[in-house]
Amino acid sequence: MTVRVEQGSTREILVVLAVAVSGLLLATLVAFSPWYGVAAGATKVEVVEVHSPGSTGGGIGITVAGNG
Repeated sequence: MTVRVEQGSTREILVVLAVAVSGLLLATLVAFSPWYGVAAGATKVEVVEVHSPGSTGGGIGITVAGNG
């Protein structure tokens, strides 16, 4: 059984392969590029900013609200 491939078919296969390869390259670029930005004033890239808690005056104040 012999299959003939005409010029139009070859062009169509090449277009499909080109779209597939460009899709794989785009997916690879998105997967391995950093998706987060630099925090304000930071010298290096951070995913999460860490802040220490402020001073509470020596103790923890607890306020309880109730009806009686």
